[in-house]
Amino acid sequence: MSSLADSVEIAAEFRLAMRALAGAVSVLTIGQGADRVGFTATSVSSFSMEPPRISAFVNKNSSSWPVLQRCRAFAVNVLGEGQEMIAERFAGRGGTRGADRFAGAEWVTAATGTPLLADALVAIDCELEEAIERHTHAILIGDVRAVRLGGRDVDPLLYWHGRYRGLR
Repeated sequence: MSSLADSVEIAAEFRLAMRALAGAVSVLTIGQGADRVGFTATSVSSFSMEPPRISAFVNKNSSSWPVLQRCRAFAVNVLGEGQEMIAERFAGRGGTRGADRFAGAEWVTAATGTPLLADALVAIDCELEEAIERHTHAILIGDVRAVRLGGRDVDPLLYWHGRYRGLR
């Protein structure tokens, strides 16, 4: 049986191991008007092609979780190089919260009413098909309702070992 010290050490090592996984940076947006929220995520993935589904994760202690439960829709906005400030703002750096995170960028409204970043590499509008609650997070499965393709001449924004990076 492992001790508490072993568990703490494993958790710390696991955190370091997960930082070695490079990931595309996305901003998940939820809600409408003054009831808009969002957060930065690197754990977003295609879940199914037939039918089109996407998966993402949300911390159940975040301000986004109750809004998502009410609205039942979200958007995945994949960021490109040069959009680090948007990623930082939606990660809560500087204390920016709620609808204030949307300042300084152009947004359009999706079919579900969810805000889409106008110059995202890709923006995917989803209805929440299912949220599976496990431990501190919920696994989101989104029914893809629309896809907005952005410019293809911009490289994606990546996150690796605690820093934003490009492909080069």
